[in-house]
Amino acid sequence: MEAPSAAPRRLLVVDPCDHCRRILPHLEEAGWSVSSQSLDQALAASYDIGLLRLRSEHLERPEGVKHLISRSGTEWIALIDPVGEPADGIEEFIGEWFFDALILPVDLPRLQGLLGRAFGIARLRGIGNRRGDQHELLGQSRPLRDLRKQLARLGPSEKPVLICGESGSGKELVARTLHRMSRRVAGPFVSFSCGVLPDGETANLLFGHQGKLASANGGTLFLDAIHELPSGSQERLLTCLRGKSLHYADGEVLPLDVRVLASARDELAELVEQGRFHPGLYQWLEQHRLVITPLRKRQGDIALLAGYFVDLYSLEAGRRPSHFSEEALAAMARHRWPGNVRELASRVRRGYALAQNGPIEADDLGLKSAPVDGALLGTLEDYKRRAEYQALCDALAHYSSNLSLAAKVLGVSRPTFYRLLHKHQLL
Repeated sequence: MEAPSAAPRRLLVVDPCDHCRRILPHLEEAGWSVSSQSLDQALAASYDIGLLRLRSEHLERPEGVKHLISRSGTEWIALIDPVGEPADGIEEFIGEWFFDALILPVDLPRLQGLLGRAFGIARLRGIGNRRGDQHELLGQSRPLRDLRKQLARLGPSEKPVLICGESGSGKELVARTLHRMSRRVAGPFVSFSCGVLPDGETANLLFGHQGKLASANGGTLFLDAIHELPSGSQERLLTCLRGKSLHYADGEVLPLDVRVLASARDELAELVEQGRFHPGLYQWLEQHRLVITPLRKRQGDIALLAGYFVDLYSLEAGRRPSHFSEEALAAMARHRWPGNVRELASRVRRGYALAQNGPIEADDLGLKSAPVDGALLGTLEDYKRRAEYQALCDALAHYSSNLSLAAKVLGVSRPTFYRLLHKHQLL
């Protein structure tokens, strides 16, 4: 066993069971600095890798787990109780949010190896994040091109923007891009998740002397999941925005110069009709709306993004670039991507770590590898259309920066290539 380094790798174990606690000393002997926390306490912890015992209550109310992992900026491994029938949706949940999962009781050498790989990929992820998040806005599909045009138009504006999209689609990235395009780029960008804490703590963090509104003064405040903001805070926020001032309980008044961006579910208007969201605040936010198209409706961008991620991880690891097998590409095309680009990045990181020096297979990505079978049967025209579409997607994935070369490789003229891209709504 390797001797522990001078700076031990930090492991956070959330909601551990008795078996989990028994293996912690062995992990410490292997060089990990281990701490244990409940899910509620984990948000304030510092660590390099997370280990979560996935319980039934986590699956019944997954928002806490999702918030913890999305804010952690690192990789997580799930430990699962050996039950008979797996809970509905557990495989999709793990695939979207976790680096990998193990059944309890775990094989200790296997867990140590998995933790080591997750730690390596987490370091790559940190390097990648420092290089910028623009990858999530990469794409040649028509929805991505339209989104970039809208960002260029709305970025310089001072008006609020309501950003709608599914989990993992990049709502905060869009907000950060709007901030970078505005005159407030030199000011702070402050992000606040509205649905995590109790009402009193939410109000204090948002409206206090050192709260998010005050911290964002002169810059941009991004309110994530604003549909979950408590009703009392909704009304007070609207008062602050209309009056351009923040009134503290001690009588002090702070003039506000803040641009507010917010994300919400698409059904925010329904919440207004149900009396669960303030109509005035809704009207204030609805001055401009951006809708992020889910990844499953941007088929032409999947291979492009996957190739970008695997090239990034290969570059940072100093290894030769990996590639996807035909089965892996087909599996990615079939997958519904409930976690959108965040899930794609997570699965590619996992696949890159597991594939070592060989091609990345569907199993490495945590996706089912199944041959094209009768489920896809159709007319000859259907096959021709699918083949044409796939050829265009592959060309975009390999030559997105040089469309003339992509057309040449496919053996068509550039005008024909553009016509086909428009026909399949890839441009």
